[in-house]
Amino acid sequence: MLDYVLPWLVDYEEDASIAELEGEGGEVIFELTVHPDDMGKVIGRNGRIIRSLRTLARAASPGEGPPVSVEVVD
Repeated sequence: MLDYVLPWLVDYEEDASIAELEGEGGEVIFELTVHPDDMGKVIGRNGRIIRSLRTLARAASPGEGPPVSVEVVD
């Protein structure tokens, strides 16, 4: 889902990447790396966009699976 949505949010698609990591307790963490000029677009005003991405990622994850988190990396 993030692979589909992220290119629509940024201007510099070639600098956007998603890394999947495993956190403590088996949590799945998706780290978004974007161009510095696109940080504001991904975070959004008052964090609305990143909050929405986190909600979508949790909704798209399997119900019985580990918790999912989305983070933006500088």
